[in-house]
Amino acid sequence: MNIHPLIFRGMLLAIVLVLLTSLLGDVLDRHWIDAHIRGQGLAGQALFVAATCLLMSLGLSRQLVAFLAGYGFGFPVGLLLSWLAVIGACLLTFTVARLLLRDFLLKHYSARIRRIDRFIHVHTFSVTLLFRLLPLGSNWLVNIAAGASNVRSLPFFLGSMLGYIPQMLVFSLVGSGARLGKFWQVAIAMALLVVAAAIGYWLYQRYRRQGRLATTDPVTE
Repeated sequence: MNIHPLIFRGMLLAIVLVLLTSLLGDVLDRHWIDAHIRGQGLAGQALFVAATCLLMSLGLSRQLVAFLAGYGFGFPVGLLLSWLAVIGACLLTFTVARLLLRDFLLKHYSARIRRIDRFIHVHTFSVTLLFRLLPLGSNWLVNIAAGASNVRSLPFFLGSMLGYIPQMLVFSLVGSGARLGKFWQVAIAMALLVVAAAIGYWLYQRYRRQGRLATTDPVTE
């Protein structure tokens, strides 16, 4: 029996939403970290990466994941695990958008997809790096739009991998400090966040002055 593509996508979306609702009810709770993650060795680490990777591919905040990783595993293990999870989520969302959703997105959101494509197509690595450094816009929507556009995948992934590090470092450090009650860790993390945002803003202004960014910014838009 053949199933119409739109019906199939609707069924798939419904299943995903049910799974997301179920997982969010558990993972977004520090009791889940205490009960199933901390002290479970490699199994706990693998479960954390897999669960948060799936949730971030559906829109969960990467900053929250980094905080939970710092809380559950401390720093720097929390940094490494949250970084692996956010990279996996980027790969997953980008691939699904490119292979399964591209026709639908181009049909219904073609103007926005073209703006993203025009914005980062030429200097994909450096502009993607800038996207990840700035605490603006939606990481999830950028992944979807890039997947549906003609953006080259390799420089997009490399720019994302490098650009993710500052914020994952900052929030995993905050999570670790919150668990241990170390105010100095939280203070250092906040200072690093300000520095990372300042660097991102400086790069943004530099690109605009050079005319390498469009007048209308699709990320902040």
